[in-house]
Amino acid sequence: MKDLYALLRQSLAGLRVLIAATLVLGVVYPGVVYGVAAVAAPWRSHGSLVTGTGAHTTDAGTAVGSALLGQLVDDEGLFQPRPSAAGAGYDPLDSYGSNYGPEDPDLIAAIKQRKAEIAVREGVDPADVPPDAVTASGSGLDPDISPAYAALQVPRVARAHGLAEDAVRRLVSEHTSGRTWGVLGEPRVNVLELNLAVRVLAGS
Repeated sequence: MKDLYALLRQSLAGLRVLIAATLVLGVVYPGVVYGVAAVAAPWRSHGSLVTGTGAHTTDAGTAVGSALLGQLVDDEGLFQPRPSAAGAGYDPLDSYGSNYGPEDPDLIAAIKQRKAEIAVREGVDPADVPPDAVTASGSGLDPDISPAYAALQVPRVARAHGLAEDAVRRLVSEHTSGRTWGVLGEPRVNVLELNLAVRVLAGS
């Protein structure tokens, strides 16, 4: 009987710890973090949503995407993102890379095919196509492209919208972000925000 009582007491103690940990770590802590983030960085805490005007806001205009998640672009007159291995492409519910090794024949063949297609689309030599234009990111959701890939697409986008190439290059420059804290990552261009800027400039 004493053993049963001791076992019950230990079980109740463990249950109390479980309930306390659930409340603190599963309710209180996330609530505090979300509250602080909502006050300190409301745009980021609400998903970094981008509206049709390109403004960083969560309560004005209609959200057309997130600055943190890439998406497929079906308009050939706009800047194209890098390839995606997430589902059918940029599926946030099916995020992953291709898992191909650098010497995998399928990956090598896919890169050659993508390079040839992009070279034809942009009217350049295949050797001028940058690496990020033909390779998917590890998550398959990368919203950015390299400045080199953006620059490669400037003539086509300018022609499609009847814009001067210099004007489109200025947009690319304005939407190019440097390395995080000056040391992490590489310079990058957010495709969604750049395309919105192109549409605004073209009056579409």
